Amino acid sequence: MSAVIFHVLTLFPEMVIQGLSPSVIGRAWEKKVISLDAVDIRDYTTDRHRKVDDYPYGGGAGMLMQAQPVYDAHRAVTGGKKIRTIYVTPQGTPFTQAKAQELAAEDELVFLCGHYEGIDERVLEEIVTDYISIGDYVLTGGELPAMVMIDAIARLIPGVLGNDFSAEEESFYNDLLEYPQYSRPEEWHGKKVPQVLLSGNHQKVTQWRLEQARQRTAERRPDLYEKYQEKQLLIRKLARHKRNNIHLVESLTRGCAEVLYSDIMLAGHSAEEHTAAEIYSAEGKRIAAESVLLYDRSCKTCMALAADMASGEAIAERLPADTELIIVSEPYLKELLKQRGYKVLGSYIQVLYTRKEALPVKHREICRLTMEHYPYVCRWYCNDGKCGPGIDDAYVRERIQAGAMYGAFIEGSQVGFVGIHSEGSLGMLFVEESFRGQGIASSLEAYAVNRMLEKGWTPYGHISAGNTASVKLQEKLGFYRAEKNYWWLEKTLANSTLIC
Repeated sequence: MSAVIFHVLTLFPEMVIQGLSPSVIGRAWEKKVISLDAVDIRDYTTDRHRKVDDYPYGGGAGMLMQAQPVYDAHRAVTGGKKIRTIYVTPQGTPFTQAKAQELAAEDELVFLCGHYEGIDERVLEEIVTDYISIGDYVLTGGELPAMVMIDAIARLIPGVLGNDFSAEEESFYNDLLEYPQYSRPEEWHGKKVPQVLLSGNHQKVTQWRLEQARQRTAERRPDLYEKYQEKQLLIRKLARHKRNNIHLVESLTRGCAEVLYSDIMLAGHSAEEHTAAEIYSAEGKRIAAESVLLYDRSCKTCMALAADMASGEAIAERLPADTELIIVSEPYLKELLKQRGYKVLGSYIQVLYTRKEALPVKHREICRLTMEHYPYVCRWYCNDGKCGPGIDDAYVRERIQAGAMYGAFIEGSQVGFVGIHSEGSLGMLFVEESFRGQGIASSLEAYAVNRMLEKGWTPYGHISAGNTASVKLQEKLGFYRAEKNYWWLEKTLANSTLIC
């Protein structure tokens, strides 16, 4: 998997390079985690004076960038390939964290920076896929907005940030603003650091930070706080059947998924009007949060729960076009998706660990994997037919770079591994056959469980229905089993034009 490439078509390439080079993004560029290509549009003009602008037809103030140099610069960068191209303009849709996460999944992006009074509409119609704005104001050019977006997108790419998980806890994570933070000295200008942060009690610190984030969001961004309340309401309703719905609950709790459909939302009331006990529609019908569609853009995976066939039809109509995998638990929803061209990859058992205490790890040589261990994982997992849904060499690389895979070693030699999937479940557990029966698999999974507990997550996993050895291992570790069965379905070429 090569570095993610950012192309910037601009009249001022040195501005882009100098603006991004000194930052974390610049260091990621040096490490070849990302690639930054600032292209001077003037290099592609046919005018001997390197002129790229002219007066607009119909009159008006200012000059307009011409179509030809922009088109030729874009053609030189893309080679005629279909690459997502973003025109930064106040007329575009607002740039958000969700949009940054969506764009971070692309292997290559082109940013087109306008100047003067804009760019000839004809070339925009030919090459632009996204019109995006960073705010309702006008700047002299598109370079600053492009740099803002590149910074926000790049930091979500595995390997860019020094701390693998720091991006998960920053502003706008899970619809909350970041909590206030403090450093030394303990007292400054008569203001003391909150005592709870000095207590050493990690659970109390986490609770304090969450409450502060809630208060700050309610005061400064009531629009975000309303979204947060709606999501919390949905989580509470789904958690009533925690064993069956833990994959939905965890995806929402961790801020991974957006809600595309929910029967709670159809009730037509604000979050404040709902109670934790009961929810009713405008017609007085009780709503039990039995239908929901979640979408994790980072891994292009949907999770769906349908109370009846009508809800299933509504969910199927709302599946994003780029959905690659779907997790369902109702047979009729599975059959409905099969009719629409989706392929069933397998039947799975859902298990979850509900206790808060850490599990014992008897095997001591376990640590987080780095790219040094990438060939080993691929050799034993991807190239041996053991891959689960959506797993290939590129996926393994992404999981390692995200700090979400752990390995077991004996005298310095790796003998197995385990991982946390991009949608949040435990998995990818493997121990070489000659080292089985020594408790290494139990230790690997216990180690991963403990890392998840440290983050306040509820560990859960999906096990192939025929894998009795793995089921016994989960029971031994204290996992509970859901009452339902689950199916993973994959988007096929045949249905690529059916789902919209």
